[in-house]
Amino acid sequence: MKEFDRLLIIMNRLLGPGGCPWDRKQNHVKLLKYLKEESREFSEAVKKKDYENMKEELGDILLQVIFHCALAEKNKKFNIKEVIKNLNEKLIRRHPHVFVKKRNISEKEVLRQWEEIKKTEKKCASKKN
Repeated sequence: MKEFDRLLIIMNRLLGPGGCPWDRKQNHVKLLKYLKEESREFSEAVKKKDYENMKEELGDILLQVIFHCALAEKNKKFNIKEVIKNLNEKLIRRHPHVFVKKRNISEKEVLRQWEEIKKTEKKCASKKN
């Protein structure tokens, strides 16, 4: 986690006073094309089974995630800790066969269960709004 913390410090410096002028002018919309581009490049690396390039492209995707989180935090919307907390909760919630009621189920059943839980979550979220 030391390197992850270092990454957050680097990103904050880039976006802070005296940081990078290009980075400081970015917003979520302007950055979308880079997220798409990096995802496409990762996909190509996977197809080629180019693990070194996969490692690099995943780093580029992680940069995009960190960048978006840093921008959101700067605007007091959310931060990386909240994103990670939401992901942790989602993984546990969508894997009850592992975390709640331990049982062996088929891959097909896992996918069906995931989609069912996801639909329920979306219905609950829309009721809140």
